[in-house]
This record gives sequence, C-alpha cells and structure tokens, in this order.
Amino acid sequence: MSVIRRCLIRNSQFAIRNSQFLFARRNLKIQFLNLTSIRNSQSEIRDSNPQPAIRNFLPIGIFDSGVGGLTVYRALHERLPNERFVYLGDTARVPYGTKSLTTVERYAIENSKFLEAHGIKLLVVACNTASALALPAIRNAVGVEVVGVIEPGARAAVQSASGKTIGIIATEATVHSRAYARAIGAIDPKVTVIERACPLFVSLAEEGWVETEVTRGVAAEYLGELAGEGLGALVMGCTHYPILRNVIGETIGTDVPLIDSGEATAREVEILLNLKGLSSSPRESLADERKLCDDLDHFYVTDAAERFAKVAERFLGSAPSVLEAVEVWGHDELRTH
Repeated sequence: MSVIRRCLIRNSQFAIRNSQFLFARRNLKIQFLNLTSIRNSQSEIRDSNPQPAIRNFLPIGIFDSGVGGLTVYRALHERLPNERFVYLGDTARVPYGTKSLTTVERYAIENSKFLEAHGIKLLVVACNTASALALPAIRNAVGVEVVGVIEPGARAAVQSASGKTIGIIATEATVHSRAYARAIGAIDPKVTVIERACPLFVSLAEEGWVETEVTRGVAAEYLGELAGEGLGALVMGCTHYPILRNVIGETIGTDVPLIDSGEATAREVEILLNLKGLSSSPRESLADERKLCDDLDHFYVTDAAERFAKVAERFLGSAPSVLEAVEVWGHDELRTH
C-alpha cells in the first residue's frame, strides 16, 4: 500500500472519530473539510473558505522534531482548553540541529503539509531549529497561519528584562543560528544578549533526571558564568528545558525571570486566534473536562512510538490516549543548486 493511500486512510479515520465524538458529546452538526486527496490538499485548503462555525472547530497543529514540543503542547492546552490539538513528533529524523538548512526546510515542509492535510486552522512550529531556519519556507508551503517559538520568546524576554542583559540557553544548533539574538535585536538593538549551548539538558530531561545531583552539576557547569552577569531574563530556548526549570532557576538565581518560549507562544496563539476569529466557542463543561493527552487530541510519531509515550508520561504526567505511527516524507519539492 502506498504512503499516500495510508495517509488518506488515516486522515479519514481521524475525521470520522472526531466527528462521531462531537455528535455524541455536543450534539453539534459539524461537517469537517472533505480532504479527499493528499496530493491536492494544498490547493483545496487555499481555495476553500469554510464556514466559520466549521473552521473554528478545526484543531491546532503542532510539530516538533521529537518529544520536546510536548512542553509547547502543554502550554497551549492549559491556556486554550476549548481547543483541540494534532501533534506530530518527527522521531525518525531527530535531531534536526545537525542537519543542513535545505534538509531542515524539507523536513519542516513535509511535517507541515501532513498536518494541514488533516484539516487544521493554525500551525505551531514547536521546534526551535525549524523555527530558526524554516519559517519562511513553511509559510510559503501551507495555507494556514504559522507561529514559531523564537519570536514570542524574544518578545517576552525583552519585556521582562527592562533593558538588562538577556541570557539565552539552547542547543548548539539554535545558538549557532543566532536566531534569538537577531529577534531580540530587532525589538531592542541596545540590549546585550549572551548565549550558551546546553546540549546535555536534553538527555537529562528525557531520562527523567529532573532534580538529581548530576543535573545540578551539569547546570552549574553550563550556567555558572551566566549567574554573575546580572541578567534581566533568561530564555529557555529549547523545548526540553522547562522540564528542568527548578534546577535552572536555582543555579541562575531565583531573581532572574525564566522565559518559557512555549508559554510565550501560547499567549500569542491565543491573541492570534481572537484577532482572526478562529477561536473555538467557549464551553465551560469542556474546559472542566479536558485533560492533557485526552482523546480529543491526536498524536502522531514517525518512529519509536513506545518511547514517545514513555517520555510523554514523564513530561506531562500521562501518555497520549491516541497515538499513531506514520510516515510523512515524500517527494522533495525544494530545488538545490
């Protein structure tokens, strides 16, 4: 069976499951977008103009190179309890940080098109590397609003720092891209930015070594110099790092505001949904009933579903109720010269 055929079957199953749930639980007669062709889905979505009542009940798409984006999912879920989410973790091709610009763009476009084909109303790029390198390419490839994590984090840092030096901790790829420094400089060119790569934080978070002596030792090694810089804010520029918030805060100093780019992104998504008229109708009963990883949210991974579920349980306190392994890669539409 071809990849396109499998994706079509999964897309139909997903639409039927969610339609049945909404009919049974809410007695709402909602018709979802009839996406009958993965190959033609881009033009269908761009050319269609679904009724607001239908469009507003579509889920928000989120993708990351792996499991770190679950902290962004959590921030969105907590801030927007009336929304549904479709999450894609590209666990077969992680990490993105070691890949070339062209490769990161290709991966990001494939992920974005996969989610758009499932009928989303907005896309959140939870991967810092993809946000740093591929946002323009993603926005050209899909017909929905796209929000990255770097600019919201930069804006929150500038606001909190009040002109003081801003620290950035991130993976080596994000630090080398200087994406946060550029974003902060575009807002306030006078602000000094200091960046530090903290690659071991990723493994420590995924292994659940959240508040161990090993983690404290690694944090002291990475952050010791930053602690004496009189920072006005410290940006946790990797989606794994909020898992280690307590240790990071203890090491850098409790008086330094920690900026979670996922939380900053969730605030901006809420604003954007309201501005574009895309918010789901408030329903108190739904907000009260919603749980992280419940069956209203659908999770996809490209490999290692069992490990993803275990790490999700560490990060979120529960494993996804609906988790499916898929393939998203296809024809490379980028030209290389």
